[in-house]
Amino acid sequence: MTTTGRTMTTPTTSGTTDGARRRFARVSVRTRITVVIALLTAVAMTGAGLLVYALESARIERQVNAQISQEIAEFRALRIDPNTGEEFDDVGRVLNVFLTRNVPDDDEMLVGYVRGETPERTVNRYGQEVLDEPAYQDALDELDGVGGTRVIESPTFGETWVTLVPVTNTQGEGSLVIVNFLRDEHEELDRTLQTYTLIALLSLGLITTIAGFQSGRLLAPLRTLESTAREITTTDLSRRIPERGNDDITALTRTINSMLERLDSGFAAQRQFLDDAGHELKTPLTVLRGHLELLDGEDPAELAQTRELLLDEVDRMSRLVQDLILLAKSRRPDFLVLGEVHLADLTQSVLAKATALGDREWQLDGVARGRAVLDEQRVTQALLQLADNAVKHTDPGSAVAVGSAREDGLVRLWVRDSGEGIPAEDREAVLERFGRSHVRAGDDGFGLGLSIVRAIADAHGGDVRITDAEPRGAHVAIVLPDREIDR
Repeated sequence: MTTTGRTMTTPTTSGTTDGARRRFARVSVRTRITVVIALLTAVAMTGAGLLVYALESARIERQVNAQISQEIAEFRALRIDPNTGEEFDDVGRVLNVFLTRNVPDDDEMLVGYVRGETPERTVNRYGQEVLDEPAYQDALDELDGVGGTRVIESPTFGETWVTLVPVTNTQGEGSLVIVNFLRDEHEELDRTLQTYTLIALLSLGLITTIAGFQSGRLLAPLRTLESTAREITTTDLSRRIPERGNDDITALTRTINSMLERLDSGFAAQRQFLDDAGHELKTPLTVLRGHLELLDGEDPAELAQTRELLLDEVDRMSRLVQDLILLAKSRRPDFLVLGEVHLADLTQSVLAKATALGDREWQLDGVARGRAVLDEQRVTQALLQLADNAVKHTDPGSAVAVGSAREDGLVRLWVRDSGEGIPAEDREAVLERFGRSHVRAGDDGFGLGLSIVRAIADAHGGDVRITDAEPRGAHVAIVLPDREIDR
């Protein structure tokens, strides 16, 4: 027979640990830094105190051992009786002379024992109390006949070292007992550690206060960053974080500001794109709607005429949208595909392609030698746009020239025409979106051509320069940094 039952699960500490971690994560960074510094300081000071205690205890033990060794050496060296001038032959006499001639320290007492006689000792503040101490008597019994040192504890005189030195000669047996009291040394060490503990606690409080103040000061830019980030919206990216100092947080602030600059630029480009598209598409859409509303579906001739007109408007809108998309993409990192380009081949290729734009007297002003790093397709697009503008503003048979040159660390590629030219006061305006100077009959452009050329030049780190051509006309040059590879 089988039985079934419920599977019981035992509670674990994982839930408690996760809860503690979440509570700790809610604590401010300033508090966490201060607590960590306080803990590390407390651990360091505690470790230093324990180390000092261990070293001082070892020093006290070495000092007592040295004192015991010195007394034993002096006792061993005592061989001649100062009264008779001969070697000692009486144990009692040896001990008596040694005890009477020796002046022990305050924390030391010497006791001489001769079997069957009352012990003789040096003067000490504890005196007879030591001799009557049971632990002392036990130590003597343990060391009797073998010698050595034993450590005893007494509520009266604290830690005490008892060292027994056996003495034997022709007249009997006895022993010298060296008693060392360590109570004063330990009390002095305890007072020192109490003073150290007080100073350590005061220092810990001071360090914790300074750590809290300094961490708050160092994290102030992060709080400013937080408040600034809260104020930034999709419609206002103009706020920037103040940059102070030259530390890691300042570097982070500079990086955040750079990111905000790129976001602001990107959103501005998007807004510009939407504004331009809405503005420029409104007219063709109105035209389309007007013709569709007035269209007579029963008149084949009107249907064909309206169809042709509407397709033409759709083509114009398609060109407009493509140009606006190109301008919007010009700020993206992948807008350019850089590579090594032979400038002479590029110039001649542009000239060959431009000849199909119109019946003009196409000329080559000159070519630059060597190779440069640029996006060949984008630069070709820009030069052909300049050539197309030149065709629109010149008459058939007029001279239009293409050229390139290297000078002063720059690469110049230009198109020169012999038309009316561009007045100086209009040269900046024509480089903006939908900016135009004078419009010739038959020009159905949107005023985006030169803004596209400028966007391509800007993406390369260059610019567009418009001057007068000789003897007349416009000279429009794309000036780029000369990232030469091999001339």
